Amino acid sequence: MKTLLRLGIVAVVLLLLYLAMDLCSFSLSENETAIITEFGKVTGQPVTQAGLHYKIPFIQAVNLLDMRLQEWDGQAVNMPTGDKAYMTVTSYSRWKINDPLIYFTSVRDRRTALSRIDDIVGSQIRNAVANNDLIEIVRTDKDRRPDFDPSLAGTNATENPLPPIKVGRKQVEIAITTEAKPKLKEFGLELMDVRFKRINYQPAVTDKINDRMISEREKIAKQFLAEGDGQAEQITGQKNEELAEITSQAYKTAQEIKGQAEATASEIYATAYNQSPQAAELYAFLQTMDTYKKTLTNDTTLILSTKSDLYKFIKSANPSK
Repeated sequence: MKTLLRLGIVAVVLLLLYLAMDLCSFSLSENETAIITEFGKVTGQPVTQAGLHYKIPFIQAVNLLDMRLQEWDGQAVNMPTGDKAYMTVTSYSRWKINDPLIYFTSVRDRRTALSRIDDIVGSQIRNAVANNDLIEIVRTDKDRRPDFDPSLAGTNATENPLPPIKVGRKQVEIAITTEAKPKLKEFGLELMDVRFKRINYQPAVTDKINDRMISEREKIAKQFLAEGDGQAEQITGQKNEELAEITSQAYKTAQEIKGQAEATASEIYATAYNQSPQAAELYAFLQTMDTYKKTLTNDTTLILSTKSDLYKFIKSANPSK
């Protein structure tokens, strides 16, 4: 029993020592700063050195501040640009505590600090967007030029080039940061940067823009089709003209060759059948037979004079042979 009693006493003493150490001390990491308060009022300077530190129990309270970079993500807000284009803008920024004492006495906690950033940075974003045209908010490089497709030469695509950029999105973001930084410094905050996360048209405006883009593309497509049809008609006309010329020249050449062939054949026939009276008579007979073949059919009715050369061979024919 005495042993158990001694162990219990030792345990109670150790517990009291642990509670005393917990009430009388606190540890600080490398990325933290501590503000010591007595009954809610700040006492002394902020504690910035990492390690173990002491405090008066039940009188002093320790308020730890995170000194690392922290984020602020703004809500999507509808706002007009300088050229009256209504946009939905979402932005973000990075910030940190610059003066722990001013920060604690003015905003005290992170939720209040985010509320101050939302008011100040959000207001500067709305002013910057309202003072610049849409092209300045969307595009970054003011020296960048749009690529041009040579096939669009002469179409409506060249009538509305992109307007020149005077400032650019990057400079607009820098201007917002510059304007908001001194205002946040009054709360012990250092604004590192401000960036646009997303820039969208409102749904109603998006539909109109899509319809306009489709209409412009269709207009360009129709112009291309009209130019293609015109070139097709021109090519077809040229083809028909060249074909008619080639056909005419071929027919002329064929007729010349045929005439020369007939002349040569006639000359050969004349040479062959004029050698003797019998040959001439044979030639006349063959020519007459050829004429019969070409002109007489089963449905042909032919009236001949008895003095006709055609009738001469019919009359002299001997059916019995």
